[in-house]
Amino acid sequence: MLRSVRVRLLVIALLPMLVLLPLLLGGTMWRWSDKVDGLLVSKVTGDLTIADQYLARLVDTSGEQLDAVAQSVRFRTALASGQAQEFLEQERLRLGLDFLYLAGPEGRAGFDPADWPVLRRALDGQWHSAVDIFAAPQLDALAPGLAARAAIPLVPTEAAVPTDRTAETRGMVIHSAAPVTLPDGQLRLLAGGKLLNRNLDFIDTINALVYREQGLPEGSQGTATLFLEDVRISTNVRLFENVRALGTRVSAAVRAQVLGQGQIWLDRAFVVNDWYISAYEPILDSRGERVGMLYVGFLETPFRQARQELVLSLTAAFLLIAALSVPIFLRWAGRIFRPLEAMTRTIARVEQGDLTARNAQPRDGGEIAQVAAHLDDLLDQLQERDRQLRHWGESLEAKVEERTRDLREANRRLEQTTERLVISEKLAAVGEITASVAHEINNPVAVIQGNLDVARMTLGEHAKPVEEEFRLIDDQVYRIGVIVSKLLQFARPEEYSGASALISPAKVMADCLVLTRHQIEQAMVEVETDLPSQRQVRMSRTELQQVLVNLIRNAVQAMPGGGTLRLEARDAEGGGVLMAVEDSGTGIPKDVLGRIFDPFFTTKQARGTGLGLSISQQLLSRAGGQITVRSEPGQGSRFEIFLPEPEQG
Repeated sequence: MLRSVRVRLLVIALLPMLVLLPLLLGGTMWRWSDKVDGLLVSKVTGDLTIADQYLARLVDTSGEQLDAVAQSVRFRTALASGQAQEFLEQERLRLGLDFLYLAGPEGRAGFDPADWPVLRRALDGQWHSAVDIFAAPQLDALAPGLAARAAIPLVPTEAAVPTDRTAETRGMVIHSAAPVTLPDGQLRLLAGGKLLNRNLDFIDTINALVYREQGLPEGSQGTATLFLEDVRISTNVRLFENVRALGTRVSAAVRAQVLGQGQIWLDRAFVVNDWYISAYEPILDSRGERVGMLYVGFLETPFRQARQELVLSLTAAFLLIAALSVPIFLRWAGRIFRPLEAMTRTIARVEQGDLTARNAQPRDGGEIAQVAAHLDDLLDQLQERDRQLRHWGESLEAKVEERTRDLREANRRLEQTTERLVISEKLAAVGEITASVAHEINNPVAVIQGNLDVARMTLGEHAKPVEEEFRLIDDQVYRIGVIVSKLLQFARPEEYSGASALISPAKVMADCLVLTRHQIEQAMVEVETDLPSQRQVRMSRTELQQVLVNLIRNAVQAMPGGGTLRLEARDAEGGGVLMAVEDSGTGIPKDVLGRIFDPFFTTKQARGTGLGLSISQQLLSRAGGQITVRSEPGQGSRFEIFLPEPEQG
C-alpha cells in the first residue's frame, strides 16, 4: 500500500493538517504560555516597586514632618512657656502618630539611644526615620493600650514554619526622631512613631495605588500585605468574605528565600486560599536586619482560565475543520486518482510488451485526464519511434553526452544559487541572534542589580567605604540595560513601537525636562525654553519622549564645562510642529556629521552604543516626521524635528 500513488498523495496531503498543524499549534501555544507567564512576572515586579516606593516615601515623610515640628517656632514658643507637652499632644493628633515624646541624651526607659540608630542619629544632629520592631512592654511604655492594638492572634496556616506561639505581640512601627535645641542651648531629641499592625488604611492605600480600577482583567483582584517576620499584620487578603487574613503566616519556602536569604520572591504562590502571581521583598529595620516582608500580588485564576479557554477553542476549531475537510478531500481525491490508476495499468501493460495499450480518457475530464490523453499520444509516438530506434542508436551516445554537459552547467548554477540563499538566510538570522542575545543578557543583569541592592542593604553603614565602587557598578549595569534595550529596538523595531495617539509635542518636551533634570543640574547647564506650540501630532508619547531625552542627554554631554540648552516647540507654517534642541557645546566635526544617524556609529567610545540617533530617526520616520542637524565645531549643535499634523478623517 505504501507504494501506491493514491496512498502516498493522501499521506502527503493529510500530514500537514493532521500531524504538522497540531504540532505547530501546540508549540505556538506553549511559547505563548511562557511569554504570558513572563509578562505576569514583569507586571508583579513593577507592582512591588510601586509598593516599595510608597512605603519608603511614607517612612521619609514621617521623619521630615517630625523634623519640621522640632524646628518650628511654635515648638520653641511652647518650650519657653512650659507648654511643650500640650503642644506635642496636639501635633501627635495632627500627624496621626501613635506616640510623640521629647527626651534628653539618655533617652527614656527602654529606648537608650545607644540601642536605637534612629535616636542616635537624632542626637548626632540629623533627623532619621526607619522601620523598627518594638516588644509589647516597649509599646505600652510609649502609649498605654498600644500593645493591645498591636497584638494579633496567630491563625494555623498550612505549609508555614511550625511554631509554639499563639499570638504576635510585637509591633512594627515607623520610628522617627529629630534633633531639638532648647532655648538654653541643650540638645534633645523629639521621637515619634506610627504603628503598622492592623493599619488597614496604610495597606488599602498601597493596594489602591498598585491596582487601579480596570488595571486587572475581570475576575482578578490585587492584594497587598505587610508581614512582621512571617505573620500578616496588615493585609487586604480575605480569610472569609468580610474577615481579613490577619495572623495567617507565609509559607516556609517564601520565608526561607525572603527572610533567610534576603532575596525577592517573584513567582506564583498559594496565598491563604488561592493561587496568586506574587512578589515578596524583605523589610529592613534601622539596624539593617530583615524583620518583615512587603507583598503584592494578583489572582491567577482569570489568566489560567483564559489560557484553558484558548486551548480548548483552538482544539475544538481544529477538530471541526478536520472533521469537515477530510471527508470532502477524500471524495475529491478519489476522482483525481482514477485517471492515475488507469495510467498505471496502461504503463504496466506497455512494460509487458503490449504497445497497443491505451488509457482512452476524455480530454475534458480535467488536467490529469488530459495527461492521460497525452500519454496515449506519447504511446502512439513510442510505437512509431520504436521502429526508428536502430537508426537513432548511433546518435544516441552523442546526444546523451550533450545533455550531460547541460546538466552539469545547470547543477553549477543551482549550487551558486543555493550558496547565495544560504548567505541571505545567515544575514537574516543576524537580527534574530542579536535580539536573542540581548534578551539573554537581561537575566544576568537583573541578578547583578538585585544582588547589588541586597549587598548594599545588608552592609548598611558598612557599605560607605565602597560606596564609589557600588556606584560604578550601578552605572555599568544601567549602561548594559541601555545597550540591551537599544539592541532589541534596533533588531526588532516593530515589537517596540508604541500605540500612536494625539499628543502635544510642547507638553512632551516639558515633561522630558523633568526626566533629565538631574543630569542637567549635575552638568551645571542653564535651560532656556520657548514652547508656544498648541498643535497636536499623532505619535506614541513614549517614543517621542525617547527621542527628546536622547537629544537632551547628548546636548548635556556635549557641554562638559556647562553651557546653555535651548528647547523650542513652535507651530510650523503650512501645518505641523517644529521642535529644536540646541546646545552651546563642542559641536560636531564635518567628517562625523554625515554619519551620526548610522547604526552603531558613536564618538563616545566605551560610553555609547551608536544606536540612539539611529533609533530616533526610525521612530520619527515611522510617525511621518524627520530630523535634521546643523552644527559647527566649537559653536554648538542644533537638532530640528518636524512632525506633520494628523490627517483628518
